[in-house]
Amino acid sequence: MKEEQVILVNEKDEPIGLMNKLEAHEKAILHRAFSVFVLNSKNEIMLQQRAHQKYHSPLLWTNTCCSHQRAGETNIGAGSRRLFEEMGFVTELKELFHFIYKAPFDNGLTEHELDHVMIGYYNDEPKINTEEVESWKWMCIEDVRTDMKQNPELYTVWFKIIFDEFYHYLEDHKL
Repeated sequence: MKEEQVILVNEKDEPIGLMNKLEAHEKAILHRAFSVFVLNSKNEIMLQQRAHQKYHSPLLWTNTCCSHQRAGETNIGAGSRRLFEEMGFVTELKELFHFIYKAPFDNGLTEHELDHVMIGYYNDEPKINTEEVESWKWMCIEDVRTDMKQNPELYTVWFKIIFDEFYHYLEDHKL
């Protein structure tokens, strides 16, 4: 099976090439990514717990889903594809903002991403893909913020960064 490739970008989000995903993370090269936050009518976020067999950050809690766009794929198309692959449902997504972050992992890999943050709404239970997701839960936004401060070791490195950006976006914008 061919290894998944990521889209290398400059700081203006202009594509400059493709690279195998693992190599991009080993070399900490800036590439395009996306993060999806799904909320319900109670304004709770659907969190996922990464599957126990994931090669990094297993069993840690994170946003509803996140991954990398494929060559020729729109941001929304990529978010919708991965949301269905991981969580088993489809909902309309809207891109809120994007930003660049860099987050090293304990295993020597580094996320250096231009991350497109999206939001969607859904009120039912997901049909999780157990190859990707161990568990899931709804959690109030304020409770996520509090728990992340009290128990940072339970959350993925990137989620702590992205959630902070998402939280401040919600403070400044009416959705």
